[in-house]
Amino acid sequence: MGQEIERKFLINLSEWEKLDKPAGKHFRQGYILTDPEKTIRVRKTETAGWLTMKGISVGATRLEYEYEIPLKEAEELLDNFSENELEKIRHEIVHANKLWEVDVFLGDNEGLIVAEIELLSENEPFEIPNWITEEVTHEKKYYNSNLTKHPFKDWSL
Repeated sequence: MGQEIERKFLINLSEWEKLDKPAGKHFRQGYILTDPEKTIRVRKTETAGWLTMKGISVGATRLEYEYEIPLKEAEELLDNFSENELEKIRHEIVHANKLWEVDVFLGDNEGLIVAEIELLSENEPFEIPNWITEEVTHEKKYYNSNLTKHPFKDWSL
């Protein structure tokens, strides 16, 4: 059974800007299905595509099945079946032997930056970098699927 254990955090912008980071990858991702209990997502970069199905989150854990698909098919699925989309630049940063994926959102979500870490168990210890602030794992408004329907630009800050 495929599963994902993921925690999400907001970042400290001034520390993030000082950080020496690798070039990011541009992602276009769209949702074929966004239901409170499951999502079906298509994602593409410049070189690859993926089809992903995710179940409901229980704590920081949920079912996840992800399959690489041809880039052309990813583009066709996004163009013809995606109901809601977003774009972001993803930076992959290793800190204390753990991979952090930091998403800098574009378009209607510009200004939002979210860091994610995938773990082997919900209790797995990890070191939090100085550019991380508040944990938002359980706040549904930060789920990518929700950002396509309720973008950051519409939030009351």
